[in-house]
Amino acid sequence: MATIRRRPNGTYEIKVSCGYGVDGKQRNQYKSYKPEPGMTKRQIEKEVQRQAILFEEDCKRGHITAAVKFETFAEQWFEEYAKVNLRPTSYARMKQLTKRVYPAIGHKRLDKITARDIQKFVTDMLVNGKNM
Repeated sequence: MATIRRRPNGTYEIKVSCGYGVDGKQRNQYKSYKPEPGMTKRQIEKEVQRQAILFEEDCKRGHITAAVKFETFAEQWFEEYAKVNLRPTSYARMKQLTKRVYPAIGHKRLDKITARDIQKFVTDMLVNGKNM
């Protein structure tokens, strides 16, 4: 069930519980909604409810991973996919590259990583003579 809270600045915060993690802490996903100018109070209420339902459905399907840091996501991918589907040499080489990648973009949330961030990282590696 989604929880909706109106903020003082006129936007709405939609919170959906995604269960509990291994550590026993509750995992929540958040989304902000800002109403379009000129909407009536009734239109805003209906749209916020619609956004909450859509967001909750996305969370249940596992489509929302915005709050996950790149390093956390990559480590999960290594365990769930790479270890099973890649050759041992490919897996080992990719794990070696994490020493360069994690300091550059490991701290960023997945939804905040842009093509520019990646290009900046690749260019930095090439300019500093650290070819991948």
